[in-house]
Amino acid sequence: MAPSSSDTQCLLLSNIELVDLFHICSSPQSLLSHKYPNETLIYHGYIGCAPMYPMVAISLCTLVTYCQIHRTYPYFSIQAQCKALCFLHEIPYWPYLCMQFLAAYDIYLKIIHSVDKHLRAPLNHNMPNWCLLNSCLACFYKLQDEPTLEFDWLVSIDGNNSLKHWDSAIYNTTACIDSCKACSNYWIGPMAVGQFKGEVKAQGDSSLDDWGDEPIKTNPGSLTCVSHWQNAGPKTHKKMFSVFHESGIFIAACCHHFILLACNMI
Repeated sequence: MAPSSSDTQCLLLSNIELVDLFHICSSPQSLLSHKYPNETLIYHGYIGCAPMYPMVAISLCTLVTYCQIHRTYPYFSIQAQCKALCFLHEIPYWPYLCMQFLAAYDIYLKIIHSVDKHLRAPLNHNMPNWCLLNSCLACFYKLQDEPTLEFDWLVSIDGNNSLKHWDSAIYNTTACIDSCKACSNYWIGPMAVGQFKGEVKAQGDSSLDDWGDEPIKTNPGSLTCVSHWQNAGPKTHKKMFSVFHESGIFIAACCHHFILLACNMI
């Protein structure tokens, strides 16, 4: 006699290991309306590490804790989190634990993004550039009869070359296509940035550039950094290794330290 679907469901749930910050348990109780193990897991506050028949499930409390730690300290990796869980539960660490945790964490982020997306719609927070126009209340909100300022916004823009991405074409290897897309309105995609790549052209003769030509009257021995300052120099004086597909990120921030926009430097 073949087992019923309810017996099979109970058998599948009994094989799932539930991982929390301070304890490990198993055998969550399923409801009659649940057809799949992940329905029962999310009902009890866990996310399975596989779409159909997970063997391990991570608690939402653990995923939320890691998300907030990683937000305040981005160097705290998933590997470090998994090793910490292994120490707490006194079990040996194995590399496959990171893949299980990463699968559950990706699903958690997708759930959070989907919930936020549904909440923004009735609040009219899903309009284009809503985050840009509402990130800083002091900069973008206007009061009735407020006097007009000479500059409405004070924005700083700067780049950073610490987040480089190696170009796979250097060694004639197959490029790994990254299908991930940012879920934030802060991020500007390569297609949008590429529309302006021809607006600023590099000058062939550096002598035509008037940057730094105006003499600066200083006392001998003072302000020696002026002659070495190259941050605002001509574009032809700034070079980046061609081995990198992405040389870093470029951000715009208001005077109150709120990030407004960000993009990759390709």
